Amino acid sequence: MSSPNCMVTNEWVCGEYLRTRRPELVDAVVQHIGITAASVVIGVLIAFPLALLARRRRAFAGPVLGLTTVLYTIPSLAMFSLLLPLFGLSASLVITGLVLYTLTILVRNFLAGLQAVPDEAREAARGMGYGPVRLLWEVELPLALPAVLAGVRIATVSTVALTTVGAIVDYGGLGTLIMDGLDSDFKAQVLTASVLCVLLAVGADLLLLGLQRWLTPWTRVASGTSRIRRRTDRSSSPDRPGGASGDTERRKEKAAQAA
Repeated sequence: MSSPNCMVTNEWVCGEYLRTRRPELVDAVVQHIGITAASVVIGVLIAFPLALLARRRRAFAGPVLGLTTVLYTIPSLAMFSLLLPLFGLSASLVITGLVLYTLTILVRNFLAGLQAVPDEAREAARGMGYGPVRLLWEVELPLALPAVLAGVRIATVSTVALTTVGAIVDYGGLGTLIMDGLDSDFKAQVLTASVLCVLLAVGADLLLLGLQRWLTPWTRVASGTSRIRRRTDRSSSPDRPGGASGDTERRKEKAAQAA
């Protein structure tokens, strides 16, 4: 239990800190969510055309994937330093760096989802008179949606974590509170901001998982059908006591006893 003077004694768990610093915590959470959401949305808007380009022009696939991978390998401090002359000490600096980091995840997942669309589905749609745009939006994108949303989930969770690095330019959301707490040895602030950051990541992942399950109900039906089929196959297996051979043996035993 935390005492009323826990801020004076500098305890890790301090209810007084939550009561007195609530507006500061709310502002940090709102900034953290805003930077994360903006980065992921802009990353999606850039990654989708790049994935389409890599899918339709095989010659561009290697350079696109290679460039996004190289961007992801750049350390965050170096990335922000390289972008500093362009954007200065602003939220745009942090968002741009985070967008570049999301591209390697999003482009690869978008491309994998589009490439996994069966050729039979495309040919059937073309046979029904679908043009390229209608084919993309009504056939290819819905079938690629599980991989697309999986990429968005991974990118969102990683962006929640990377946003804290923006504290070096005072635009890190909860990361700013963590850094200030470390500089001043304010234990309650460090722990509270860290826990809130973890909760944001977990909450975002669960929210996107629910959205994915809602938008792709056929994946649940397919998995349920597969489980039922496996159970049926096991129950009818000749090697199982309750299978077909087991029933035959029992009938033979009954016939022998009757005789």
